[in-house]
Amino acid sequence: MADSSNDFELVRKFTEGDESAFNKIVLKYQQKIYWHARRMTGNHLDADEVVQEVLMVMFEKLKDFKFQSSLYTWIYRVTSTRSINFINKRKIKQILSFEDQGQDSIKNKEDIIADIETKEKLEKLERILQKVPPRQREIFILKNYEQLTYEEMAEVTGKSIGGLKSNYFQAMKKIMKMVKEDE
Repeated sequence: MADSSNDFELVRKFTEGDESAFNKIVLKYQQKIYWHARRMTGNHLDADEVVQEVLMVMFEKLKDFKFQSSLYTWIYRVTSTRSINFINKRKIKQILSFEDQGQDSIKNKEDIIADIETKEKLEKLERILQKVPPRQREIFILKNYEQLTYEEMAEVTGKSIGGLKSNYFQAMKKIMKMVKEDE
């Protein structure tokens, strides 16, 4: 994970009024925030919006951070919460909206992988992940993309290891079913 002593020093400097310390924290974690939000929301534009929300929350709430967990764990929780909130708002907008429902499936192509077969597999997985409930999707992402152990996931999410294993099992079951249906 991250160097928590350096994080502690950066947070301390920020709370004492050194905004450059906040910029260093952002530089250190921005890419991890983006990719977690991207995997949760399923596309670049939504992930960018979530990243902006996360950075605003960090700026406002970092002065109250007590290091009861690592800074990375706290940032990850904020990102997960904001991503899930964004997904739920998006669903409500879709229900209330008369706009074309196909808009969400349009992917931003700026970061397409050159290998077409790999790209198609990744897009297929992203589409399937968007059909998995947000909490199960989060556990799947933590396990497979972030490669966290169940103990680390428990720290990040505040959930029991047994509950995490159950959510992961359910997510895998749903994903495997959808993969078979898609073929």
